[in-house]
Amino acid sequence: MKTIVGLPASELTTRGVLYVHAAPSALCPHVEWAVAGAVGSQVDLAWTPQPARAGSYRAEHSWSGPVGTGSRIASALRGWEHLLYEVTEDPTAASEGARYSFTPDLGIFHAVTGLHGDIMIPEDRLKGAVVKATLTGRPLDDEIDKLLGKQWDQVLEPFRHAGDGAPVRWLHKVV
Repeated sequence: MKTIVGLPASELTTRGVLYVHAAPSALCPHVEWAVAGAVGSQVDLAWTPQPARAGSYRAEHSWSGPVGTGSRIASALRGWEHLLYEVTEDPTAASEGARYSFTPDLGIFHAVTGLHGDIMIPEDRLKGAVVKATLTGRPLDDEIDKLLGKQWDQVLEPFRHAGDGAPVRWLHKVV
């Protein structure tokens, strides 16, 4: 069993949010069942129409659980046709955060996130981007955009803004 700072990883608790940006109505109950299996408790999402895609619905779910729950949620939903989603997992004192984005055409994007939600790119990946840009003759900016998940952001951004009128839930007080 993996340990982090003397504790099994399963004993460290974190929280995060699942953003289902678009799902057809027939898929909505299946999303709830898959997420319930990943978080280990019943999930009842408040589905609202998604104006960015006719006939689809959006929902958000704040979760709390062991480190790695975000990965389990993203894996449970990975590869579903007609589903667009993002999952965030907050960092803890002993673990980094994560962001997962999924579209059927692009697949899944995963990034490590820091304390403020910024994507953290490891040194080796940056060095690899420099080498790849040099060898292919493409601009370094293109390689960095890949590391930051720009393609996923471009696809998901209209769906994020379409949810601006959705009810807001305050999750916790920042001190």
